[in-house]
Amino acid sequence: MANPDHGDDIRDALPEDLNITAFSGAYEFPDNSRRRIPGVIYLVLAALCVLVRLVGGTDSPMVNGGWIAAAIILTAVGLMSITSGWRMVVDEKQALVVATRAVGFAVGHASAQQVWRGIRSRPTWRVFCYSAEEPPLRRGLVLVDALNGSVLEKLTEANPDGAKPAD
Repeated sequence: MANPDHGDDIRDALPEDLNITAFSGAYEFPDNSRRRIPGVIYLVLAALCVLVRLVGGTDSPMVNGGWIAAAIILTAVGLMSITSGWRMVVDEKQALVVATRAVGFAVGHASAQQVWRGIRSRPTWRVFCYSAEEPPLRRGLVLVDALNGSVLEKLTEANPDGAKPAD
């Protein structure tokens, strides 16, 4: 649609990183071990807070107990970031293979989603799969540990959207 104020057409455009036509290759999920980097930064900042408190003394109006409180909070967050920086060993393709074996039926369509479990955010693959019939008669949900490939939970059931008996 032409803009009456301007002679040219103005159109919306996707940013380059969201343009699917420019996509090539398989998507690689980022590794959770990258969480360790900000964890180390938090610990360094905590040490700097303690240093400021020690160097600033007790008679400065700018240096008080808040620096120690900030150091404690930064230390807690830093340790949490470092301990939740798991290195994933199992990728989505391997998780799909594990889930296919776990459900007990031939799998047609399937998808894997990366999720995190627990307070330390342990990486887990949530794999949803349908049986190979058309339309699928069974479906399954399998949670696969991204660190060792073990099946954490499994649920299979008849597909409520599957083939219905003829009346």
